[in-house]
Amino acid sequence: MKKCPVCEGNMIQVEDITLELEGYVMILKGERCEQCREEFPYEKETQKAIDISHKLGIWPEPLKLKRHLSRSGGGLILRIPSDIEKQFKLNEKVEIAITKIGNKIILEPEK
Repeated sequence: MKKCPVCEGNMIQVEDITLELEGYVMILKGERCEQCREEFPYEKETQKAIDISHKLGIWPEPLKLKRHLSRSGGGLILRIPSDIEKQFKLNEKVEIAITKIGNKIILEPEK
């Protein structure tokens, strides 16, 4: 059985992954982790949703910023721009979950 890349739980095939963009709702096929409930639409399904969204003019351009890391003490520091800080209501007390998926680093504010 395929394992979840996030938590190593078991993946199951589903046909009800919901993608909502600008009031439009699309239902995609893919896999869902039984343990953490993380969803992974199939690549073909995702590309179809992107193509439809482009045609409808609702696909947002991805936010891709480039930053240099700084060193402080024994570790590296990543500076978060103030507009993202405001959008996600971040401050020094917000705990950030850091996840590695493949060659990507995912930062998620904890609620």
